Amino acid sequence: MTRYTGKTAIVTGAGTGIGAAIAEQISAEGGNVILTGRRAAPIEAVAARCGGVAVAGDASSSDHMDRLVALAEDRFGGLDVMVCNAGGFGFGTLTETGEEDWDNAVQANLTTAYAAARAAIPALLRRQGNVLMMASIAGLASGPEACGYVTMKHGLLGLTKSIARDYGPQGLRCNAICPGWVRTEMADMEMGELMERKGLSSVEDAYALVTRDVPLRRPADPKDVALAAAFLCSEEARMITGSILTVDGGASIVDVPTLAF
Repeated sequence: MTRYTGKTAIVTGAGTGIGAAIAEQISAEGGNVILTGRRAAPIEAVAARCGGVAVAGDASSSDHMDRLVALAEDRFGGLDVMVCNAGGFGFGTLTETGEEDWDNAVQANLTTAYAAARAAIPALLRRQGNVLMMASIAGLASGPEACGYVTMKHGLLGLTKSIARDYGPQGLRCNAICPGWVRTEMADMEMGELMERKGLSSVEDAYALVTRDVPLRRPADPKDVALAAAFLCSEEARMITGSILTVDGGASIVDVPTLAF
């Protein structure tokens, strides 16, 4: 496919998991990709695989994101897609969440999206481009012991709708994806904790446990989310804005009160 020939995307949190898969997918479809993340080595490795440009830095920094947008315009002539994928932190109940933990959750999930979208919008308007927010099904319902993460992912959906509402009249789109369980480094760590709690013998057993009530009975691969992202950010989705796409194997349609049956 060549949906992204002549187009340029910036992907935050692009060193691993979903962000890396999105960068690779857009590049595979002919796009120019600028990857950013706090650790240089992972984004440089992904950039080497897909022919992208790696620039290490903090996506919550407006100065850093301004520089990336300027780089996109100087090197590639403009910017078409901003993928706000950086995130993490915010685990624990409210009383277990200290002020520093809360601030880290805000910065990792909301401030990164704010800084990236705010820096990109003027350039995106010039190209009738779009913003993609990587939220979570934790933005639709609450998981246990994840107060900060759940709150921030709910906030990302509000930011998505606000951008879509305010800039739609000028031709800019903004959508969000809400993945369920995806096999990433962060999810593998959570599976490790679950193994200890439940006495499970393998990560595979842990993933099987957390997806036993998911209609498709398995976690997603980062590629599954990347394919959805590539569609939403392409011209094929030109009439879709302010939308929330779940990529969760059907997890969010399950009626919890009937699980006993």
